[in-house]
Formats: sequence, C-alpha cells, structure tokens
Amino acid sequence: MKVFDTASLRNVAIVGHGGSGKTQLVAAVLFDTGMMNRLGRVDEGTTATDFDEEEIARKHTLSTGLAFAEWAKQKINILDTPGFANFLSDTRAAMRVADAALVCVDAVAGIEVQTEKVWAMADELELPRFVVLTRMDRERASLDRTLDSLRGTFGRTVMPIQLPIGEEKDFGGVVDLVAMKACRFAADGSGKTSESEVPADLADAARAAREALVEMVAEVDDALMEKFFAEGTLTQDELVTGLQSAIRERRLYPLFCTSGLSNIGVQPLLDAIVSYLPSPAGQPVRALDRKTNEERTREVKSDGPTSVFVWKTIADPFAGRITLFRVMSGAVKADASLHNLTRDAAERMAHIVLLQGKAQSEVPEIRAGDLGAVPKLKDTQTGDTLGDKNDTIVYPPMKFPEAVLSYAIEPKSRGDEEKISTSLQRVQEEDPSISYHRDAQTKELLLSGQGQMHIEVTVAKLKRRFGVEVNLKPPRIPYRETITAATEAHGRHKKQTGGHGQFGDCKIRMMPLPRGSDFEFVDDIFGGSIPRQFIPAVEKGIQDSRMRGFLAGYPVVDFKVELYDGQFHAVDSNELSFRLAGSLAFKDAMARARPTLLEPIMNVEVYAPSEYAGDLMGDLNGRRGRISGMDTRGGTTIIKAQVPMAEMLTYEQQLTSATGGRGSYHMEYSHYEEVPGHLQGKIIAAAKAEKAGVEVEEV
Repeated sequence: MKVFDTASLRNVAIVGHGGSGKTQLVAAVLFDTGMMNRLGRVDEGTTATDFDEEEIARKHTLSTGLAFAEWAKQKINILDTPGFANFLSDTRAAMRVADAALVCVDAVAGIEVQTEKVWAMADELELPRFVVLTRMDRERASLDRTLDSLRGTFGRTVMPIQLPIGEEKDFGGVVDLVAMKACRFAADGSGKTSESEVPADLADAARAAREALVEMVAEVDDALMEKFFAEGTLTQDELVTGLQSAIRERRLYPLFCTSGLSNIGVQPLLDAIVSYLPSPAGQPVRALDRKTNEERTREVKSDGPTSVFVWKTIADPFAGRITLFRVMSGAVKADASLHNLTRDAAERMAHIVLLQGKAQSEVPEIRAGDLGAVPKLKDTQTGDTLGDKNDTIVYPPMKFPEAVLSYAIEPKSRGDEEKISTSLQRVQEEDPSISYHRDAQTKELLLSGQGQMHIEVTVAKLKRRFGVEVNLKPPRIPYRETITAATEAHGRHKKQTGGHGQFGDCKIRMMPLPRGSDFEFVDDIFGGSIPRQFIPAVEKGIQDSRMRGFLAGYPVVDFKVELYDGQFHAVDSNELSFRLAGSLAFKDAMARARPTLLEPIMNVEVYAPSEYAGDLMGDLNGRRGRISGMDTRGGTTIIKAQVPMAEMLTYEQQLTSATGGRGSYHMEYSHYEEVPGHLQGKIIAAAKAEKAGVEVEEV
C-alpha cells in the first residue's frame, strides 16, 4: 500500500441524522474512486462501512466505520458515523480525529434533531464543514425548502456552491457555481460524467447564485471586500482562494447536491474536498503536559516526535482487540515499539493496517495526520496516548456521556453466568458509553446505556460475538424507606438455655435527618450501663435491620440513632446478644416513627422539534414530572424536568412514538423524595407479594 505524506491527507467525518444517506454516500465515493468494484447498497447490506450483522439487519450505522479513498493523488480518510442519538458518543469520538465534517441532510426531510446536535459538536471541535444534500432524486426533494430551513437554523453562511439540474426523479447533475459549468451524470449509476455549458433554463438562477456566493466570500476578507466594492466582482483565482480561507475559518459552509443511490454529484464533491478542505499538515492539535497538566499544542508533521492518539477500539472475538488510532505527529512504522503514556505500559505495533470497512491492508508506515489500526495491543484502550517513553505530551481523553437507561440482565443458561462479566468488559472496551454493575440493594446485574436500542444492540453483540445469551428485564426501582417522626425505643434479647445464656438490653432515641444524610449513630452511654466493647454490636444490629427495611424490604435512610441506656449481664452478655438487642430496638422504633417510602427523582432533559413541545410537557406532567424550564435552539425545544425514575422506564418508547423518532432525552439521578401516599400501598403490597413464602433469616 502507498504511504501518503501529511499534506496529501484529508480526514473527513460523515455526520448527520440517522437515515440521512451517509453510508450510501460513502458507498458511492468508494465506487467512484475505484476502491470498490461495485456500488454498495444499504438496502442490500453490501456497503463497506456497515458490515456488522446488526447494522445490516437494522439498515442503520451503529458504530463508526473507517474507509479511505484516493482522488486527485490525495488520500481521503472517511469516517462513516452513526446518526441515532443512542450512538452519538461514537460520532463525537470520530470527529475528534477528523479535520472536517460533511453534514448530510436529507433533501426531503430537511433538518432533523441530530443534524443540530452534530452541527453543535462540529462547532465545539472547531471543524470546517460542508453541507451535503442527499437523496436529491427522491420525491418531494427540494433545494430551496431545505436551504431555507438550514439558514433559519445555522444562518446565512450556509451557501450553495452548486445548483441541481432537475429535482426529484429528474435530478441528473449539478451546475458548479465557481467554474460556471454543468456536470451531468449517466442515468445507470455508473458515475460517468459529461461537462457542458450551464443550461439556458438555469442561466439566470446560476448567475444570481454565483453573485451571492462571490459577495459572501468577499465579506469574510477585508482585502477582497475592497476589491469587490471597487470592481463589483472577484476574479476566478480570488474566488477560489477566498473560498478556501472562508471554509477553513468556518465563516462559510458550502452546500452540495447529491444522490448516493443514483451516484450523482459525488465526483464534484470529491473535487471540493481536495480543493477546499484542510489537510492535517501544520495544524496545531490540543494536548496536555502529563507532568504539569498544563495545556499544550503540537504541530502535525511527519518529522516531529512520534505521537499516537487512540480514538476507538473494536472487540473482535477472533482477531482480539483492534485499536484504531491517529498519528498526531511523527510516523509509526510496522514492528515499532511505543510506550502507552496514559497507562505507563510498553506496546509493540507488530502489524499496522489500513481499514476499508472490515477489510485490512498492511502498510509499512503511517505518517502524521493519517488514520490506521493495529491488532492485539495488550493494555491500550480508547483515549490513550502512545509515544516515546520520555515524551510529556498526551492528548485529552474522550468524554463519554453518562448512561440514561438501565436494564437488569440475567443469563439464559447457568453456564453463562461467569462469561457475562468477561464478555461485557470486552464490549465496554469497544463502547465506553455502556456500563454495568451489580446493584448492592436489589442484587441485580444492571446494564446501562444511552437508550433502549443501545442496550438491545449490546445484548445482540453479546450473543453474536461471545455466545452469551441474556434475558432483559426492567430494573427494580431502588426505593428507600425513612422516618418522619422522632421516638424512643427499647430492645431486649434474653435467652436462657442452661449454662451460659444470652442477654442484651438497649434503649435508643431515633430521629429524622435531612434528605441525603443516610444514617448516623451516636454513642450517648454514660456510667457504663453498656460496656464499651458491646456498643459497636448495637450499631451493627441496627445496620443489619435497616438494610432489610421495615415497610417493604428497602433500606432505611436519613435518620439518626442515639444509644443512651441499657443493661448487661456479667456472664450472659456478649456481642451477639447486643447485636440482636439493637435489631429489636430498631424495629420497635420503626413501628412508631411513622415510616414512609422514598423514590429516586431524575433530572430529565428532552430534545425534540418544537412542534411536539406541548404534547411532551403534557406527557411529563402525566408521569408526575415537574417542568423546571424550557429553551429553544433553532427548531429544537429543550424541556427540563424532574421526574420519578419509576415513571421513566417506558419513556423512550413513548418519546420515539410521539416524535416519529426525532426526539431524544438525557437523564441523571437528582435526589430522593417521598412517594405519594396513594402509591405507597401498591409498592409495599408488590414487595411483600414478591417475598411471599420466603422467610428471611434473622441474625
């Protein structure tokens, strides 16, 4: 394989809402550049970048696919990213190692919720970007309508650099507003083109659109503005160089018209990628000094120190761990030894490869700015930096979102119990936005992710890759119990069995504490009524009983116990006796302290098109939610609310149904609140029914 210099590279992330035609566009790029000998189709499961069985079955990208193409003696690295909200953390990781983004927008649907999210990510990461209208050959596709929507959301800097020749089924080519030439495409999808003058029926529209483009380019450069005012136009060279600067400085976002399925408009898009988007050469990247933690920058150049950033890991059950990286500076050669500066571990880059979807091609060397992969590293994980052992530069690790939804999982067969944790660990290496843990209260193994689809896909990976089948169950709500009144109580344990007996006696005061205080124990014994060595046993007895609960078997929290009196027997008293006495005193107190149930309350943020805001707020109110605020960004409304966890278990399905899949939400724990009285009886009855016939052995 050919080795490319840094200046000959373009790293482009293909981003957009799910179903906006990203993967089909990539398939057309790979076909037109000769990297694939046939035009892959999403509907047939034959695209290079959607090769996972789950992606083929669902016809959607679920994990970033990496491919590359050669065009005009340049190498274009293509990152085909997911567009569903559940998988956007993978999209963000890909954008971290890209130098530009192609924002795909369906010419029929226009701007959708995730369009705005990926645009905001590109803003945050300071990425130049193109807007690519896809599916221009579909019924009701419209440049004018979509452009109005784009400018209404992102501003007038979204500027057509092409006009379509025909729309819907008549879409057959594009007019290049820079060269003022028409490019028509063969109707058979072969990608064959013919160049001609601008069609007469488009001449006026093209002239007006070009004038608007020239004016916009002149606006972003003072020297060009003076020239424009003086002469009323710009030369061809001035327009091209002005476009390059405006795009790279993110002051103009050119718009292109394409159809990936019909293979129209793809080659002019490739020309523009090479002409207008930046190579990595000489661009400073943000870094940290690992010794001082101060911010640094490092230039991307092949003659610099070797430095590698890991942006993704693939867990392959046969090939093992495949580590995807970007060379930030220097060059990496096959069989090189590097040091993992994040984990202080030596690694050997035995075989470095380029990925074309799942296909691997070995290369002798990868230079600064390029993307590659290496199998079977021992300790390296996503977000790590590799380089010379003495280098102090590392790159900021990836930030992955907190999980918003959890399900309890259990193996379908006993033999899989031990394999679950090992397999989940492997999957988590690939997707750090999932997590799993065993709930200390319910004893369930909880799998947490960004939504129901995310968890379902993870479960499918467990089965397909590691042969582990699990059942999914909604998690038990981790209710708590507490008290609402202060009281005093007495606990006495006395047992005579002949010879040494058992005797322990204690008196306690119990009082409520503020929410979130958990449990406090105070030794208030004076005069030796209980010997010092037995006081911890009283506390242990109370701890044992409070964790088993009183009303419904949930831990009792937010209360204080003062141990103030008691009795002991010189012969019969021991730790076990006082532990049992403490437990009895706790139960005695709970009977009079007006116990109540607490439930977890979640902070919820819902993102959806503004037309759904009223219905969504009504639904949240119906879930006992309290709306705390509302914000509007473009066509998206953000609703902030606090909602009981118990009411959120089915929310994703409802949100998807109500918004046609255009809504998303984020949820995190806030605090505990008392359960309304009319619901407490049902929860207590359900808990008792679950335990019916099971006796809990007292300590």
